Amino acid sequence: MKKFIFILCLLVCFLGLTGFKSEEFTIENLDQYNKEFKTEEIEVCSTSSTKTYMPYTTITATGSKQYKYIQEHMTVDATTGMLYDEDGFIGAALGYSFCEIGSRYYFTLDSGIVLPIVKVDAKASQDAPNGCSHAADASVIEFVIDAGIATEYFGAGPTGLVKQGNFNNDSRFKGSIEKIEKVLSDKIEEGVYYEEAVDTQESEKHLIGQADKELQLVGGIAQK
Repeated sequence: MKKFIFILCLLVCFLGLTGFKSEEFTIENLDQYNKEFKTEEIEVCSTSSTKTYMPYTTITATGSKQYKYIQEHMTVDATTGMLYDEDGFIGAALGYSFCEIGSRYYFTLDSGIVLPIVKVDAKASQDAPNGCSHAADASVIEFVIDAGIATEYFGAGPTGLVKQGNFNNDSRFKGSIEKIEKVLSDKIEEGVYYEEAVDTQESEKHLIGQADKELQLVGGIAQK
C-alpha cells in the first residue's frame, strides 16, 4: 500500500510539472502554464471575467514610461499580435492600484488558467476611478495588442477580434479572476521535492531522480 502511495505521489509531481519554456510561450498552451517566479498574493480588487484590448500604436508619447517600456522590453507576436516580454508575460493596461509600468502579475482564473501579465500601460483614472476595473465595461485586464495582426488571427466583425471585444469569449482566456499575485524578481528554486513515507513514520525530503537523473524546473518546464 505504501509503495502504491509513493508511486502516486511521484505521478502527481510529474503531472503537475508539465509546462513549457518561456521562450516557447504562446496563448495555445496557457492551460499548461507553470509559474516561474516567486510571488506575494495581493487583494483581488475585482473578479470580473471581462478582458478587453487596445492597440499599442495608440501609445504615441515617446517620452512616456509606457512607450519606452514597450519599445525596450516587449515583442509583438507575429502570429497573434499579442505583446510578450522576455519571460512570456503578456502586455496589458492595468489600473493605478497595480503599481508602476513594468510590474508583473499572475492572474489565476476560476477556470484554472493562469495569465502572466506585465503592466505596459495605465488605465486612465477617469476610466478606472477605483484603480482596478473599468467603470464602463468592468474589465481589469486590457490587453495591449497589434490590432492588424490580431484582426487577421482572431477575425474581424461582430463575432471577430475575440468576439465583440472581449477575450473572455475565447476559451484560452475564459474565467473570472480568482487570485492575483505580484511577481517578484527571484525565480522559484530549481528542483522539486516530495515527501516519502517510511516504515518508521518519519518523513525525509529527497530530490526527485537524484539517484538517477536530476529533474529541474527551468523556464516553466520540467527537464531531465
